Amino acid sequence: MNLAWILLFLPLIAAAANQLYLKRNAFIASMVSVGSAAVTFLISLLLLGKETAIEPLIWLTAGDFNIEIGIKLDQLSTGMMVVVTGVGLLVHIFSLAYMADDSAKARYFTCLSLFMFSMTGIVLASNFIMTFMFWELVGLSSYLLIGHWYQKESAADAAKKAFITNRVGDFGFMIGILMLWGITGHLGFDGMKQWAADGGLSGVTTGVLGAALLCVFCGAIGKSAQMPLHVWLPDAMEGPTPVSALIHAATMVAAGVYMLFRVQISIGTEAFDNFAGQTIAWIGGITALCAALMATQQNDIKRILAYSTLSQLGYMIMAVGLLAGEAGMFHLFTHAWFKALLFLGSGAVIYACHHQQDIWKMGGLLKKMPVTGYTFLIGFLALIAVPGTAGFFSKEMVLHAAEVYGEREGHTMALFWIAAGVAVLTPFYMTRLFVVAFLGKPRSKDADHAHDGGKLMTFPLGILALLALFGGYKFAHGLAPAVPADAGEFHANFVFWVSIIALVVGAGAGYALYNGKDKDPVSIPLFRDRFKIDAFYDKVLVKYFQDAFAAVVNFFDEFLINGLIVGGSTRIAEGFGGLFRRVQGGNLQGYAFAFGIGVILVIYFTAF
Repeated sequence: MNLAWILLFLPLIAAAANQLYLKRNAFIASMVSVGSAAVTFLISLLLLGKETAIEPLIWLTAGDFNIEIGIKLDQLSTGMMVVVTGVGLLVHIFSLAYMADDSAKARYFTCLSLFMFSMTGIVLASNFIMTFMFWELVGLSSYLLIGHWYQKESAADAAKKAFITNRVGDFGFMIGILMLWGITGHLGFDGMKQWAADGGLSGVTTGVLGAALLCVFCGAIGKSAQMPLHVWLPDAMEGPTPVSALIHAATMVAAGVYMLFRVQISIGTEAFDNFAGQTIAWIGGITALCAALMATQQNDIKRILAYSTLSQLGYMIMAVGLLAGEAGMFHLFTHAWFKALLFLGSGAVIYACHHQQDIWKMGGLLKKMPVTGYTFLIGFLALIAVPGTAGFFSKEMVLHAAEVYGEREGHTMALFWIAAGVAVLTPFYMTRLFVVAFLGKPRSKDADHAHDGGKLMTFPLGILALLALFGGYKFAHGLAPAVPADAGEFHANFVFWVSIIALVVGAGAGYALYNGKDKDPVSIPLFRDRFKIDAFYDKVLVKYFQDAFAAVVNFFDEFLINGLIVGGSTRIAEGFGGLFRRVQGGNLQGYAFAFGIGVILVIYFTAF
């Protein structure tokens, strides 16, 4: 029990110590944060697989209603904590080198610890109130880290975009929480599970339950960056690259998938077997496809990986909607390792190339940076699902779930073929990235003089490369939230062959098109401009919202405040002043007459 509370609050203590006492000592502040991450990782390993009832702390009481701060330990939460703290520790270590010369290093590590505290709270939360509090704290933490270099206008704008976009989804999430509370009578996940076990689902209409689940899903649309609230995640690349690795691999974007699966196992899979589940699956599938298409035309190495994350998150969300949340969580687990590897690898490349991020100004990096290049290659192979890598087995589970769901009576195989199309596009755009950036010859002085970073950079890459290779096998069953019993075994079925064909076609096309090229032979403006969704938001929704809001503010300011309240008070005072000014005319006869009238009135009212 004590270990669980330490696991939750230690990152907060580290953040508070850094902020209150160590702001001027960046080295000690960074060591405190790294030490906190290391200790929480060790505690996560000790708690792995534990299922212990922990007495909650009463935070607020109103009559018979209590708001609790509780910790839920089960296979899902403890497995997820290994992912969060494991990736978090490696990101902290990598940051020691990447942020070594940053002028705000202490602030960076303070925010990093706050981020770890926020995500730990979401994973360990035993009820929806606690989940929502830490959900919002994750939003604050991401705002601070994405906007770390706030002197850059693009970084400041990206931070605001992430924060505001997520507030839209969180409003729906809050409504969904209240609806589920009204339906089940519980805010705790155990209480909801007991309600479902007692037959609570039979007494709820499908429409009401489905609406509640879709409102809860709004929170996942924001945090896990699903369409149409996906626009913040690519722009979040304006933050330091280690932050990108943490957000994309194990924290913020993983929160939406984790929360949705927690709800699914709490109230039962059958609760999603309706229009709500179908909507979730289709939004996930469409996001996976559109993001993959956008990735094919991006030139910024981090943006390519960002759209890749959007696409893979679509896979995970789709799996939950297909009533196979275990497959989504398994893919989240493997994706955490190879996506953290790819982002940290891109960070090492950017660092070595003097913060150059355009892949067309790189080239030849495999020879210049062999450790970074070959570990990046392993992450690339895992992402495109080469058989034997961790990404292959988890992606197979998602495709298999889509096949099984599509073969049910009254369902369609459309989502399976969308997932298969994404399986073609993923090796295509990732082969494009690797061939252009790592093969051939250097296309700039920055690339020509690039070299591997020190051990603080290469050590995390090596660990993540091993996990990207072997994290999907059966022996990882204890580490993953949902590693299947037959993990690591090949099944030569229909899904397997579709996956192999998709891999060969996508990677082959990517190599054939981009090998030896110095500029992009393919130009599809619609994909490059991200289907113009961002432009529509910026030029239409944001502009008109700002204009409308400005008009409302102007109305209140000019008509109500200035016109009625301030101006009205002024006119009333002026009126009374004018009246009394007329009385005080300076005429002694008039004063005497008024005095006489006053005396008569006093006598009259006194006598009668």
